[in-house]
This record gives sequence, structure tokens and C-alpha cells, in this order.
Amino acid sequence: MNRTIKKVAVLGSGVMGSRIACHFANIGAQVLLLDIVPRELTPEEQAKGLTLESPAVRNRIVNASLQAAVASNPSPLYRKQDASRIKTGNFDDNLKDIASCDWTIEVVVERLDIKQSLYEKVEKVRKPGTLITSNTSGIPIHLLAEGRSEDFQKHFCGTHFFNPPRYLKLLEIIPTPATDPAVVDFLMHYGDLYLGKTTVLAKDTPAFIANRVGVFAIMDVLQIMQQLDLTVEEVDKLTGPVIGHAKSATFRTSDVVGLDTLINVANGLAQGLPNDEAKAVFTLPDFLKQMGEKKWLGDKTGQGFYKKVKGAGGKSEIQALDLKTMEYQPSQKVKFATLELTKTIEQLAPRFKVLASGKDKAGEFYRKMFAGLFAYVTNRIPEITDSLYKIDDALRAGFGWDMGPFETWDALGVQQGLELMQTEGKQPAAWVQEMLAAGHTSFYKVSETGAKQYYDLESKSYQSIPGVENFIILDNLRTTGKVLWKNAGASVHDLGDGVLGVEFHSKMNTLGSDVIQGLMKGVDMAEAGYRALVVGNDAPNFSAGANLALLYMYAIEQEFDEVNLMIKQFQNAMMRMRYSSIPVVTAPHGLSLGGGCEICLHADKVVASAETYMGLVEFGVGVIPAGGGTKEMTLRTAAKYEEGEPEFNLLRNTFVTVSTAKVSTSAAEAFDLGFLRRGDEIVVNSQRVIAQAKAAALDLADAGYTMPVQKTNIKVHGKGALGMFMSGVYAMKEGNYISEHDVKIANKLAYIMCGGDLSQPTEVSEQYLLDLEREAFLSLTGERKTLERIQSILTTGKPLRN
Repeated sequence: MNRTIKKVAVLGSGVMGSRIACHFANIGAQVLLLDIVPRELTPEEQAKGLTLESPAVRNRIVNASLQAAVASNPSPLYRKQDASRIKTGNFDDNLKDIASCDWTIEVVVERLDIKQSLYEKVEKVRKPGTLITSNTSGIPIHLLAEGRSEDFQKHFCGTHFFNPPRYLKLLEIIPTPATDPAVVDFLMHYGDLYLGKTTVLAKDTPAFIANRVGVFAIMDVLQIMQQLDLTVEEVDKLTGPVIGHAKSATFRTSDVVGLDTLINVANGLAQGLPNDEAKAVFTLPDFLKQMGEKKWLGDKTGQGFYKKVKGAGGKSEIQALDLKTMEYQPSQKVKFATLELTKTIEQLAPRFKVLASGKDKAGEFYRKMFAGLFAYVTNRIPEITDSLYKIDDALRAGFGWDMGPFETWDALGVQQGLELMQTEGKQPAAWVQEMLAAGHTSFYKVSETGAKQYYDLESKSYQSIPGVENFIILDNLRTTGKVLWKNAGASVHDLGDGVLGVEFHSKMNTLGSDVIQGLMKGVDMAEAGYRALVVGNDAPNFSAGANLALLYMYAIEQEFDEVNLMIKQFQNAMMRMRYSSIPVVTAPHGLSLGGGCEICLHADKVVASAETYMGLVEFGVGVIPAGGGTKEMTLRTAAKYEEGEPEFNLLRNTFVTVSTAKVSTSAAEAFDLGFLRRGDEIVVNSQRVIAQAKAAALDLADAGYTMPVQKTNIKVHGKGALGMFMSGVYAMKEGNYISEHDVKIANKLAYIMCGGDLSQPTEVSEQYLLDLEREAFLSLTGERKTLERIQSILTTGKPLRN
């Protein structure tokens, strides 16, 4: 369909509406955000002499909602200035303005009569042929479109975003029988490519896919919890990262989202699913009813399953609700023997067999949980979707599960899952036994070409998942033998079309000797017979930086020769990567810190996920960036000197960025901080990053890439700038903003960026700055305060201010 989205109208500026508006602004769309006109003045408005006709009053609700969204944390915007793309107004004065919009999204209160009344007004001003969708999560989509014109119904469907829209990747597309299939295809494509979503086509059934299964899973856990006499803290320990779910697990997540949401969805499902075999699961337990009555709704009311209170000495402490007494008690640490057995199992999939075979209460919990969940999802096909992969997609993208129900079942073993169900008295759908009887022993498999396939109930065979041909999935490459070289910390893959890929797989993708070896090997192999190299991975984070444990071990033993060698090897790898005969493209996402940032600084091009948090954070550890990071930021700043802005101002801005360890809150902000530069790209859908990086690498190769020449003409300012920096640093110390150790680090950083104590501005080489970097890093590594900071990070995860 030849359709372009330039301007979007969002009707309703509540929590969801304002944040949906922000996300469209993130991707460059112009947004019209509308809400109702206030019915009465506030005391402040009366004191100012305003009336209900005053523009400030008429737009008060929408403006307050948008301001609250922009000020919220985490931010719904990639950059604060993106809010300038959002124009506010109200339904009475500005509804006519949607005539200029390509897509109108309704996000008003969940009442059918209110929505239908608004649609009647919208139809009078909407331009025919434009999209009109609803973000409802509880009202049948077909009911919303009743009584509307043919053109309205043809271009209408449900577009269910999940909160917060910027961060949660799920977008459910729910058509009605009257929706034009071309509209559905467009929304599926647009949501994926431009909004960065996992777009899932859902049937018009209660709660659609993610909430139907996700809320079942939560409510089933509540029942199992009562059966096994488990506490709030125990359940959150069992349902968090150990099974690939969010750290906030079950109850902390419920507090954050709001128990009213859980209660409303569960009640709606209990009433709206008369034929659901597990409908009793949606009945609220007594403790949840009491919490709703008492308005213990979580963070929004100050208490839910957890409550923060002031303890002895005024120190905050977290208390957990005892569901038997309905009183709060100090939160308890939890240990289970079964969980202890999984501590050495880093990969998620192998843990499930261990968890389900546990001999303690944890094992019993998992057997009951898996049995109930597996049986439930089999019986939802074809009710809520025809394809099992859509259920997995929805739970991963909407609830943050690392593996969906069918993927989890595959990891446990399909036959073992059936045995669990039989033991627990659960009945799966008949198609599962039919699948096994036909010799198909898993729900997914990888084809010989590396494509992930799912078992299709209709054809009774494996089919390729639509759309995944646009992604490069490294797990699939491993399965099909595309790994050409490997050590403990890195692998080199054949990405096809003459492009190699270097993947890190150390813990948090930290950078040690294995990873450095992998980078060097990747460059060597690419130069020997390939066209380009991509550095990227499928882990939650690109890289959390250097291996601090290794650095601490060397430093505490005063093995400074080893520290020097480690830094020298990293610098060499960065320069080898930067000055290779083939183009090197990095594909960062998530945390890209310290050394991870330095790798990106030395690439020919960066193709970053929109959700990339990039920064040189070494200052917080007590050292300076020494893998070429300080050199590269100085070089990039010097390259701007011809643009007309005072040179000292440019250098000072860079110094502040590095010395305050600034981390971008998005890839867009990484441009503002200088970590990304003109020519680098942002990809909104993180699943597309490696594929797009490969395409960018081939473009560079096709354009006739030639090896760049090392810079020998980097302008530095010597004593003139050094004096300016040092006086500023000491002023910060006098004001008690920084510590003595901070002064020492900042002066070392300034010394490098100024090129040392040269008497006048001079042109120096990259190697000159690299040597200054390494010297400064070594001297700081020997400081007791630096060791204390590293130790604090290793033990508590937080730097020590000393």
C-alpha cells in the first residue's frame, strides 16, 4: 500500500495517550494530541482571572498530561526536544484538525459509549482513506466500529500498545471482519519497521493474546502460591530472572503497573470467558480483593505487595505484605536448593530441566506452573490465534519474557511437559499428541538454511516464521554451523554475502583477552577473504565494558606490567579495527559502556538500536578511557574546529561529557554527546540491527572502501587549555562537588585532551595520545582510591565516592 505517515492524531492524553504521542514524536512524526475541555476552573486559574474560554484553561488537561509524561522517568522520549513535534489541543476546538492527519489513534477512557460518541464526531472531520484505530485493551474491536461508514470500517482496527510504549515492544494488531487486509498489512509492516515493535496479528477475543495468557500466568501463580504456602518474596525469587522474566518478577511488576489494572483485566476475563476451561483461575483471591478495597494498588498509592518505609535511623527499607495477616513485614532474603543448582547455568534454556526436577518446594512450584501454562496455551489455538509463534512473540514483547511458553516447553522437552501435565491433572489440546504421533518432536526447529520454523497446526508441518527473513539471528547461525572460529569470550560467524560477524558471549559481554582476541581474529579473517566485518550480538547488552574483576586482580597484586599489556592489547585491537582494509560496522544496543563505547568509536560506521545507552564511564571507576576513547573524543572535537565555534568551548564540552561519565539515554542522545556522528544510523527495531549493520557494511564495500590513514594532525592546545581545565577542576573541589581523587582523575584526563603541557597549540598523532592514555591509566590503577572504587562496583554494583 502506497501510504505515508507524516502526521498522527492521538485522541486522549492519559498515561497511554501521552506516551504513544511521545513515541511517534521519537520517530519524527508530527503529532496532534487532544483531550477534553475542563468543566471548571482550578483555584489557581480563578486567582489569575482566567475563564473557561481562556486557551490555557481549555488545554489545561492535555498540557498537564504531556508535561507529566515528558518529566517522567524513564523518559518516553529519545530526547526532550522531540516533544516540540507534539501540538496539543482539545476535542471542542481542534478535532477538525485531524483532517490533516494520516492516522488517528483513539486512547480515551474504556467505555464503549464514550468511544462511539467520539467516533461519530471524528467521522465528520476525518479525511477518507486515513487510518483510524483504537488502543483499547478491553472492548471488542468489532463493537467499536458499529454504525460507522464503510470507509471508516474499512480503515479501522485495534492497535494495542503496551505501557510504556517506548520500551515495551509489543503492538497487537486486531482487525474486524470489515477491515481492509491492505490496512492490516500496512500496520504490521509500519509497526515493525518504523515503530520498532514486534507486531502480532491477534483475533478479536477478550484481552487479545498477551494479556489473555500473561494475566492467566499471573493468576495461576497466585493460586499455586496459596497451595504451596509461599510468601510474596519467595514467589518473586522464583518468577524473576532465573526463568527469564523481569527482575521485578510477579509482585513487584504488579506494584509498578498497578494492581487496579490486574484486577480489572482479571475480572473482565472471569466475566467474559464462559467457555474457558481455566476460567476459575481468573477469580480474584481474597487477599487481592482486600487490597483493591483498601486501595493498596502498588506504587501509585504508596503500597501494594511491597511498601517502602523509614526504618531505624531514618534509613529506607522495603517491607513485603504477609498475605495471611495482611500486615507488612521486613522483606526476607530467599533461598531454595533448586535455585542454587542453576547458579552455574548461564544459558536460560538448560535451566528449565533443572528447575522442573527440583526436589524442594521450588521444584514443585515450577512443575505446577509449567503444567498449567503449557496446557492453557495449547487450548488457545485457534481461539486467540492460529499460530503458536504469535503467543511466544506476544509474551516476550509484551511481558518481557526471554522465552515464550512454547519456547520454554521445547527447552524442557515436549514429552516431559506432557508428563508434568498428566501428573498435575492438566489436559493439553489434542493437536499436541497428534504432532508427536506424526514424528514432530518440538514446536520449533531451524531449517538447513538457518531459518527458524514453527509447527503449523493447519498444514501439520513446519513453516517459516513470516518476517524473520529480515533478521539475522545468531542462535540460528550457530545451529547451522556458521561459526567459523570461537573461544570462551567471542565467536566469528559467517553472516553471508561475504560478511563476517564478531559476537561477544562473555558475562555481560565484558571485554577481556578472549574478546580482544576475537576482534583481532575477525579482522584478520575478513581481510583474508571477505568483504566486511560486523561487530554485534543478540545478548541483552552490547557490552558493559572492561572486565573489572581481571583488572582488580592485576592491580591488587601490583602486576602493572600485566595491566599495561592489557591496555596495550586493547588499544592495538581498536587501531587494528579502525585501520583495516575492510569496512567494520558495529551494531550496539542496550548498555554500550566503557570499552563497548570505545569499540563503536573506532568503527567505520555504527548502526545502533534506538535503545542504546552509550558512554565512557571509566571516570566512575577511578580511571580514564584508555582503549582509545579519550584519544578518539579529542580527535573528533579537533575535527570540528573549522566549524566556527570557539575551540576551547568545544573541548570543554567534550571534557565535561567524559569527566562526568555521561551515558546517553538513547541512540539519538548519543549523537548529541558525540559518541555517534554524521553517517551513523539508528534502527528502531532492535531485532533488525545486525541485518542493517550487514547491509551498511556491504554498502561501504560496494562504494570502493579504502583503508584510512592514521591521523598525525590532531590539534591540541597544551598549557593554554590545561590551565583552564585545572582551574575549573579545583573550583569544583573547593565547592565540595568532587573529591580529591576526582581532581586527580580529571587533571589526568585534561592532560591527555590538551596533549600534555605543550607550550603552544600543536598537531600530534593518534599514537601520541594513546601513549598518554595508557600512562595515565596505569598511574591511576595503582591508586588505593581507584581499587576501592573497583571493589565497590564488583561487590555492590555501585561506584564509591572517595
